[in-house]
Amino acid sequence: MIKFDLKCDVGHIFEASFDDSKSFDFQRKKKLIECPYCLSCKITKSIMAPNVSSKSNKNKKIYKNQEKVFATYDKQIKKLKSDIEKNFTYVGNKFPEEARKIYYGEVDDKSIYGEATEKESKELLDEGISLIKLPFDKKDKIKKKN
Repeated sequence: MIKFDLKCDVGHIFEASFDDSKSFDFQRKKKLIECPYCLSCKITKSIMAPNVSSKSNKNKKIYKNQEKVFATYDKQIKKLKSDIEKNFTYVGNKFPEEARKIYYGEVDDKSIYGEATEKESKELLDEGISLIKLPFDKKDKIKKKN
């Protein structure tokens, strides 16, 4: 197993493990790797320092600090997800249609969330409609609470 620091075309950096370098290349070409923050499939290897083992406790401290940082990020993302579920209306794959209705004043203004393809997102942005890509994995879809 080999770990790579990866970077999407937007600039998000994240880590992923692969069997070997060829496995990374294959998955990247097939667009099987997505940025966990913006879901972009335009991924490259980021510059990374080698992970050299040592007997010192210094590396253990660094690793524990990294764990704390990532645990904090994870906690913040979970809170964001919870806040969105409580305060926004889930519209599923009708997001582009519903966002346009709100933007053009066809329905009352309300906070919504849902899914849109890259193409649909770009079209919304081109029309001047603001949107934010949520940092949730597609497999971790947010479900509307009743």
